[in-house]
Amino acid sequence: MHESEIQFIDSGEVTNDFYDNAETFNLPLPELTVGGEIGNPGKVDFSSLSRHSVIVKETVLDPEGGDRFVGAYRYDGYSLFDILKNIKVQKSNSEEFNSVIDLFVEIENASGEKAVFSWGEIYYPNDLHEILIADRVSRIVPSKTNDLWTLPADGRIVAGSDLITERNISSPVRITIRSFPKSFTVAQGLSPMFSKQIALFVNGSPAGAITGYPAGMHEITFNTIFYGRGRGIHSTEPFSGIMLKDVLSPDIPVNRDNLRSGIMCIAAEDGYRCTASFSEIFNRNDQQEFLLVKTEPGEDGGLFRIFPACDFFSDRAIKSVKEIHLGF
Repeated sequence: MHESEIQFIDSGEVTNDFYDNAETFNLPLPELTVGGEIGNPGKVDFSSLSRHSVIVKETVLDPEGGDRFVGAYRYDGYSLFDILKNIKVQKSNSEEFNSVIDLFVEIENASGEKAVFSWGEIYYPNDLHEILIADRVSRIVPSKTNDLWTLPADGRIVAGSDLITERNISSPVRITIRSFPKSFTVAQGLSPMFSKQIALFVNGSPAGAITGYPAGMHEITFNTIFYGRGRGIHSTEPFSGIMLKDVLSPDIPVNRDNLRSGIMCIAAEDGYRCTASFSEIFNRNDQQEFLLVKTEPGEDGGLFRIFPACDFFSDRAIKSVKEIHLGF
């Protein structure tokens, strides 16, 4: 049974907030530890952290691979951003590549379920604090049907920007921080830089190549303020390309394992690289997509670039993409 903290209030009659019009319930959380490539492993102390909320339309895959709606909820809890912000990263590959953008975070429960997030989707997005360890929940009840969605029994991870919410696993007990375990030859300052194709790999095995836009796909344009974490403003020019997920989908399946724990690495001709979770590329509910941008043949920084529309900073906008890996 759940312990109600707040009595029923139909805020539609009181305020303009539609997301607090039902009881809020506590969700038990187990002890949570952080480890991996860090200098200060240990237990998470939630008492010093601010609380955040996300609203979610929870939907999971059914056994046939279709979508099954579970319910609409407001979750309250502690953001992964805050939980990890004082962690002292000690990358295992720092001598080869010192940047943090090839890190990823594994979160596991005692049942062996695992959800994976890239460092970029925690610390680089336009919308911060979207990934929570939640210990409270409230239904978002439709005013006409009064559907009372089934409540979860335990605290859980909540990935606020996921369309299919398979990463919302219950009772997390362990967070592990890792760098992507693949070595690339680094040629810092390489100029001009060009890669004529993108080689695709799945779990270390070749899975095809991208040499151009697939037939029938049309470019879309995103207006942006292109701003780097180190160098600041780069430009205000728009980016035109096609959705990266549409190019990759013939070679990479959308399934529960990939949605939950798929991690990708996008590497450039000069060895610069970043991680991106499978879900942040294939499974967004906010339409802030990753674009694949094709340049002119022979253009410096081409033939393909990545533009992550979801990011505040430009650091994951990889130029001269040479390889994309799913898994390792």
